[in-house]
Amino acid sequence: MRDNAKGGALTEVTFYILLALHRPRHGYAVMQFVEEKTGGRLTLGAGTLYGALNALQEKGWIAPVGAADAGRKKEFAVTPLGREMAARELARLKELADTAEEILEEARNGEAIPLLLDAAGAPGPVAG
Repeated sequence: MRDNAKGGALTEVTFYILLALHRPRHGYAVMQFVEEKTGGRLTLGAGTLYGALNALQEKGWIAPVGAADAGRKKEFAVTPLGREMAARELARLKELADTAEEILEEARNGEAIPLLLDAAGAPGPVAG
C-alpha cells in the first residue's frame, strides 16, 4: 500500500476502508460498504481487501474485534490512530477541494489565467 502517514495522501481504497471500519465489520461487509458508498465506482477484490486489512493492521490503524467463532467471520474496527489518519485525510481533501474551487472560480471570471495559444498563435490546444 502506498499510503503516506507523514502528511501525504492516503489511497482512496485505504480511506474508504478506514471509513467502513468506524463500526466493526467483516471483510465482505467492508467490500459492500465501499461499493455502495462509491455507487459501484470502486469494487474491491478479496485479495486487495485482505492485503489492505493486513497492512492496516500492521500499521496499527485497524484491529480485530471480538473472537472469530467457528460460525462468525473475523471483524475489524478502526483504532484511535486510524481515526486520526482518516481525519487528516479528510482535512487534506477539503483543502484540495477549496484550492480547486478557488482556481476554477478565477478561471470562470477570467482572472490570472492566460489564454493558451497553439503553435500558429491561435487559441486552442498548446503544441507540446
